[in-house]
Parts: sequence; structure tokens; C-alpha cells
Amino acid sequence: MDWEQQRHHWPHAGLSWFIEAAGVRWHVQQAGKQGPRVLLLHGTGASSHTWRDMLLPLSAHAQVLAIDLPGHGFSSLAEGDGMSLPGMAKGIGSLLEHMGFATQAFIGHSAGAAIAAQMVLDQGLQPQVLIGINPAWLPLPGLAGLLFPPAAKLLAVTSLVPQWFARQASSPGVLNKLLQSTGSTLDEHGKYLYAQLVASPAHAQGALKMMAAWDLSRGAHKLRQLHCPVRMLIGDKDGTVPPLQARQALELLSDAESDIRPGYGHLLHEEAPQLAIDFCLNALTATQRPDESATAQMPLT
Repeated sequence: MDWEQQRHHWPHAGLSWFIEAAGVRWHVQQAGKQGPRVLLLHGTGASSHTWRDMLLPLSAHAQVLAIDLPGHGFSSLAEGDGMSLPGMAKGIGSLLEHMGFATQAFIGHSAGAAIAAQMVLDQGLQPQVLIGINPAWLPLPGLAGLLFPPAAKLLAVTSLVPQWFARQASSPGVLNKLLQSTGSTLDEHGKYLYAQLVASPAHAQGALKMMAAWDLSRGAHKLRQLHCPVRMLIGDKDGTVPPLQARQALELLSDAESDIRPGYGHLLHEEAPQLAIDFCLNALTATQRPDESATAQMPLT
């Protein structure tokens, strides 16, 4: 996506900046000067805009960093295996090291929660808490789980497919069906922002390459190895990640709690941002360690 074309109406553009790390030009938004350092990770096909109503309220209590994943929003594609789950975790780790942002807590939506878990395991992190909003930790059930990655691989092999996908998805009728399939109902501003994303061939290519490289076959094994506190906020109308998976995750995790909210879908945090803000702040407060109660102020770059 073209930042110069979009910046005038993009949420919190004044907090945006770009940084080169791990072969990617990252778009990041940073806010807050005290409290725990919290990393926000969006899911496949979204961008940091998904946190638009949560970023500032959270920044009153924490140092918050939201990023666009590689190939999404305004971040460039990653090369090699950089679009895979381990590759993204490694790339984001390099970005954070370059920034000097030692993350103390994660908030991940959907695939963003899987990336957070991968970072914790691969990089030996000990976060205060990992918060998953409708987390995508386990393979999709049934035929979808079998066909989804191969189909994405097939679609991602040619540059013509993202252009075709962007043209199709930018149609109001198609976009509405895509959003309805999540089980969520967004306001007009939310729909407008997703319309800008899906109309971008570069963004479509990033989402397809991420899906093509995604492998959650060892998701259950990874959850068994995850020993940090995990808190999950689930919408019972989620049409993307079955809410049943949250109950399955609870059986695999050593320290986990789940809050299932009726009437909300996969984009719960966009439908009900205050609910999500309260949930995240409560989780951060409840799991705060004594030596983190007065985190030193970190200046914004």
C-alpha cells in the first residue's frame, strides 16, 4: 500500500514511522511512555489498523507497539521463509531487538497470537502474559484445514492472482460477504479501512503468501510447551476460528483462562473495543510481577 496516499485518513498516522530490520521495511505505531512494554500483533489479512480503538486507551497504562506484519498494510514482504510462522517470529524478534523494545506482554489477534507463542518458544521469552483474542493456534477442522494451505500455495505462485483478488474483493458485495463470514458486524469506518486493504494487490499478495507458508500442524505441541500465563478473549459467533478451539487450548496450556463473550465474532476487538480494552488491562494487572510495577519510562523514537 502507498503510505503517502493513505496517511491522511489512516488511524493514528501521527504515531506511525518506518524502520528497516531483517530485510523488511516495517510500518509501526508506538504510544505510551510508562508501564509494561506490550506488543500488538494482528492476524492474517489485517493490519495495525485493527487496534485503532485500543491503541490510545492501552497507552495510558503501557508502552504499546503495533506493527504491520510483513506483506501486510504498509510493511514490505519478507524474503525466503520470512512469511512462515517461524520466519515471522524471527523477523519480528529482530525488529524488536533493533528498536530496543524488550516485550513484556503480547496481545495477539487470530494468527497474531500464534506468532506471539512462536516468539516466546523460539526466543526463550518469559512474558508477563500472552493475551489471545480469538487465537488461531490449532489447525482448522475438517476439509478447510486440509485444503487451505495447498490452495493458498497455488494462488500465491503468480503475481496475477493478487491483482485479480484485489479487484474482486474490493467490490462492496464481496467485501461485505468476507466480513460477514467472520461473524462480526463492523461500523462504516471499519468497513472502509478493510476496503482500502483488500483493494491493494500488494496487501493481497502478502496475505496469500502468509497463508501459503502457514503451518499449524504442531500447534497442540507448541501449546503444551507454553508455560507463561495465557488469557483468551473469545467471541462465540466467530466464523473464522471455531470457539471450540479455545476449549481445546485450555486443556493443553499450563496456565490459561478463557472468557467467551456471546454475540461477537472474529473481530470482537473491533466490534467492542472497550470490552477488549478492559479484558487486556485486567489481564495485565492480574499477572503483573512485583519488579514490573514501576517500569522505567521509555522514550519514543
